Amino acid sequence: MSAPMQPPPKQKQVVDTDAVERLGRDLAALAGADWQRRHYGVAVSGGPDSMALLWLMATLLPGQVRAATVDHGLRKGSDEEARMVASYCAREHIPHVILTPPTPIKGSQQAAARAERYRLLEAWRQEGELAHILTAHHADDQLETIVMRLNRSSGVGGLAAIRAKNRAILRPLLSWRRDDLVKLALDRDLPFVDDPSNDDHRFDRARLRHALQSQTILDVEAAAKSAGWLAEADDAIDWAVERLIAAWPDASDIAVIRDEGYPPEIFRRVVAQRLSANDGQLRIRGVSLDGVIAAMKGGRRAMVGALLIDAVPGLEGTIWRISPAPRRKAAK
Repeated sequence: MSAPMQPPPKQKQVVDTDAVERLGRDLAALAGADWQRRHYGVAVSGGPDSMALLWLMATLLPGQVRAATVDHGLRKGSDEEARMVASYCAREHIPHVILTPPTPIKGSQQAAARAERYRLLEAWRQEGELAHILTAHHADDQLETIVMRLNRSSGVGGLAAIRAKNRAILRPLLSWRRDDLVKLALDRDLPFVDDPSNDDHRFDRARLRHALQSQTILDVEAAAKSAGWLAEADDAIDWAVERLIAAWPDASDIAVIRDEGYPPEIFRRVVAQRLSANDGQLRIRGVSLDGVIAAMKGGRRAMVGALLIDAVPGLEGTIWRISPAPRRKAAK
């Protein structure tokens, strides 16, 4: 039997061109009409998905792409992975920096590392006057996040999962599959490493990823589309709540909370929006928010962070006021 024929070299180039054009369409949908004139930063961990994104962006917009790798120094070998990305970027003439936290990560390791990663990337973006930072989150990441949020009884906002656009952060690969990105990285001979934390079952996401790899019931791409529609629904509800509050006779008084027979989800967002207006750092949702609302509806004082919510006398159950909680006396 004769050996199977190899595809002609042009076929591989056509596949690559299709992928680059697809990224262009996805990026245009997020960045707007003048997307081709902007400069972008790509967050590159060294995994196959982020290396594929970097190659796609550098091919799509040569000379308009910068790369950054955040090395938290939390595990052995992370510095070598960052240097691997730096070496590739040097060879391909892509400006690259390695960002490191000024102080060790404390608290919940994954959550704290994530917050610090985005802080470092945003500072780098501003310093380099880049329009956006791109990350390589894909459809398989989206499904994992949706299932994690389901397990936490999340509502509309939580089930919207990973947002395609969050301020300066763009995620143009949310409709792409992990396997397609790995294949692209292999086809282009891109260097990449697999993060060992992806297989560390101490982490919820690693355990879930392992469980989802063998399932055939959930359609990954369909789930990613649903998350996108839920994100639009979440934004639409917030839009409606902002206009509802603006129509109040005392809308300029951010201490006021009104209830004019709103559906439960609308009132949740009214309360959350007013609390945020009084304390921009305050984030309350889910069971905690429902507990606050139950106290309000029950005529009880509610305390949220450094804020108090009290019913207005004579208008209990319809209007409340927010005030600063009294400072605690220092122990003698």
